[in-house]
Amino acid sequence: MGQHSVQRTAVIATVSFFFFLGLLAVLAGLDGTGTLVSLSLGFDKGTNNTLPSPHRKLLRRATEMVEPNRIWGDKCSKSDIVINQGPTAPLPSGIPTYTVEIMNMCVSGCDISGIHLRCGWFSSARLINPKVFKRLRYNDCLVNDGRPLINGGTISFQYANTFLYPLSVSSVVCV
Repeated sequence: MGQHSVQRTAVIATVSFFFFLGLLAVLAGLDGTGTLVSLSLGFDKGTNNTLPSPHRKLLRRATEMVEPNRIWGDKCSKSDIVINQGPTAPLPSGIPTYTVEIMNMCVSGCDISGIHLRCGWFSSARLINPKVFKRLRYNDCLVNDGRPLINGGTISFQYANTFLYPLSVSSVVCV
C-alpha cells in the first residue's frame, strides 16, 4: 500500500467517524453544544401556556375533539364511509385487477344508505354484480343498490382495468 492510499484511508475513516458520531449525537438528543435536548409536547411545565410548539404542528392537542365533515347533531356523514382499494392477481389475459372495500365506520352506530361515489368513467373487464356496485352516469356510482350498509359492515368487489380508479364518497343518506 502506498502512502497516498494510507492517507486516503485515514481521511475516509476520520470523516466516517465524525459522521457517525454526529448521527449518534442527534439520535441521543444532543444539540451540538453537549447539552441534552428534550422534546416537549408543546407545553411549558409550570405555566399556563396552551400554544403548541412549532415543531409539533401536526399533532392535535388533547382538548381538540373535532369530527371532520360533521354538522352538529348529524347522525352520520360522508366521512363515516371509508374506501380501501388495492391490487390483486391479474386476470389470465394480464389485465390488472383491484379489490375495493367500502366500510361503514359510523361511531354513533348508524346505518348508511344511498351511498354514491365519485368514480369517473368507471368500467371493468370483470363483471361486477350491479346490486353491489354500478355506475349510473359519469362520476356517479351507486353502492349496495342504494340499500343500507349496516354499522360496521363492509361491502367488497373486484374490478379489472389497466389502471386503478380513484373512488371517493359524494353523498350518503343517514338511516
